[in-house]
Amino acid sequence: MRWTVEITGGGVAAACCDHLLTQEGAAIRRTANARNAVPALMLSDPARALVRDCLGQPSLFSGKPRITRRIVAWAGQDPVPLPHQAVMLGAGDLDFAPSTNTPAADDPAFTITTMRPERDDQTWRIGDRVGETAPVRLTQADDADACWIEAVEDGWLFMIPSSAESGWLLAIGAPCSQLLAQSRFLAPRIEFDADKTAQFDTTPRMLRTMARDGLLACGSASMAFDPICGDGTALAVRQAILVSAIAVAIHDGEDPEPLLGHYRAMMMASMRRHLRLCSEFYASGGNGPWWRAQQEALTEGFAACSAHLEREPPPRYELHGFRLVRRELAA
Repeated sequence: MRWTVEITGGGVAAACCDHLLTQEGAAIRRTANARNAVPALMLSDPARALVRDCLGQPSLFSGKPRITRRIVAWAGQDPVPLPHQAVMLGAGDLDFAPSTNTPAADDPAFTITTMRPERDDQTWRIGDRVGETAPVRLTQADDADACWIEAVEDGWLFMIPSSAESGWLLAIGAPCSQLLAQSRFLAPRIEFDADKTAQFDTTPRMLRTMARDGLLACGSASMAFDPICGDGTALAVRQAILVSAIAVAIHDGEDPEPLLGHYRAMMMASMRRHLRLCSEFYASGGNGPWWRAQQEALTEGFAACSAHLEREPPPRYELHGFRLVRRELAA
């Protein structure tokens, strides 16, 4: 029997839910909303493969410029070049058109939202990290296929090229101008446009309530990682896969409450893994007050995640492809 799912919001998570649930016979009602487009994004090859599989588009982003090197100047050390495989995406590249199926007339069985909550107190924040971005001009021709990351006294800088001559600078911890003044390696390689800066939130965060009866939240509005891990898009896709699988399982007759509890626990476990990874980076980046404050916030956040997970029952489900299966049946 045909069933209806409402998806409110946009972005890659909404697109993946749309596609996966359409494949399962659901009629989709899409309510898009205006989003602040990210000016540039670096998508790793594993993340790109995940998006391709989820959307059923094996050639997606094939023509995009490639990043083949990551140059890291961390903890006051000289730059170290490392191999890297990723593509550069521009504004709007992760906004996909809704599916073309015809919505049913009945009320939706589920609502999936990728929209931000109306109140700030609905979001749990781990620390408070400010970010600023600005367009830059590359002064070194060999930087066209390389991203740069440099730790300085009051934060860290990240530069991704968008063409042979231009790129985008990301500054975490303080404004671009302040961190560039502390930079030994990246600053001489770019020309910074101070009149075109924009601020954004780079704090790890997640909704306090991500799942309740009839409503599932996913995407960057529900949970966001620190950009130091480069895993934000992949997280949104993994969320969409799990949320879609939960909707299908409930539609097939599974008890909703254990499934919603499974989603909450899996997202908390994902945040804890992320905080552990971030802690390694921030512990080695610098010794100043800003670096110590980030490390303290990460330690507190990790402890809070651990305490929450200790109260959760062991996972009862596992993903097989794009479907959830009870563990006793999957053994």
